[in-house]
Amino acid sequence: MTKFYDLSVPTEDSPSEAIPVKIQHEDHLQSLPAMEMFMGGKKDDCPDKLGWANDSCNLGTHAGTHVDAPWHYAPVSEGKKARTIEQMPLDWFFHDGVVLDMRWKEPASGVTVDDVKKALAKIKYTLKPWDIVMIQTGADKLWGKPEYFDAGCGMTEASTLWLIDQGCRVMGIDAWGWDRPFFKIKEEFLKTGDRSLLWTAHKAGIKKEYCHIEKLANLDTLPKPFGFKVACFPVKITGGSAGWARVVAIVD
Repeated sequence: MTKFYDLSVPTEDSPSEAIPVKIQHEDHLQSLPAMEMFMGGKKDDCPDKLGWANDSCNLGTHAGTHVDAPWHYAPVSEGKKARTIEQMPLDWFFHDGVVLDMRWKEPASGVTVDDVKKALAKIKYTLKPWDIVMIQTGADKLWGKPEYFDAGCGMTEASTLWLIDQGCRVMGIDAWGWDRPFFKIKEEFLKTGDRSLLWTAHKAGIKKEYCHIEKLANLDTLPKPFGFKVACFPVKITGGSAGWARVVAIVD
């Protein structure tokens, strides 16, 4: 029997979002004037004297669980214009998945290449081209709280490039962002003035094209760290730096 695992956080107005998400719901009574206008009838002509439910949203493309496009990282990737989210090939977003447990890492620390290799050795797994690698930090357990924004560890340029070199083109994390939390990057930059510290994991996309998923969730519910498919198709937003995604693990 096939089982589906939801690996996404909800898209909602949450203290965990850095930029507010505004969702307005219109119930079946509120929509009656619109139904009258479109259909030409009166309120009493509508089924059960009710209209339709409707919603409107004001949110950024990086709200909720989403896939970042190369265009998000920089205007150029691999020496040419970086692709936006609707330009990415669909076949990137449905492949075998593997979870690498980094919950043991210090908060706000960076995941190294050695950390990735050790995590793979621990589960006795060898990466192959197109595997979708998901980094588990445990930050998703703080979803809905302000603390989520600063929770978990993050990836580095070196570990991101290493995954790309293994043939991975899509990867993800269950924290707010792919890099280390901003507060730690800011702290180190203000102390040293070293610009190379800024947003390094994202900037790996300048050298080598890839996509990553941010704000994954529920990786701990999967029965095994591999042996499943991941579907993470981003919404087709023309010119978008990202697209919302309902990320699902499919286990047979």
